[in-house]
Amino acid sequence: MDGHNSEGSKQSTADMTVFVQNLLQQMQSRFQTMSDSLITKIDEMGNRINELEQSINDLKVEMGVEGSPSPLPPPNQKSDEANQEEGSA
Repeated sequence: MDGHNSEGSKQSTADMTVFVQNLLQQMQSRFQTMSDSLITKIDEMGNRINELEQSINDLKVEMGVEGSPSPLPPPNQKSDEANQEEGSA
């Protein structure tokens, strides 16, 4: 009777091993799919950022061609004004 239980135990262990191996393969496959999906999304986001940067540069060029004044004063003017205020104080 002990021999029979030993065989059943070995079969149960073998079945469990196969089950765990299949489970690990499924998990690896799912992680690979998610990883590929994330890489694709990151690449798409990088492309969109590049397009946005190009659009911004195009707008800068267009604004320069039109000669429209910048909405912000140049940084040198602020520092000059600060220097003048310090000198008069």
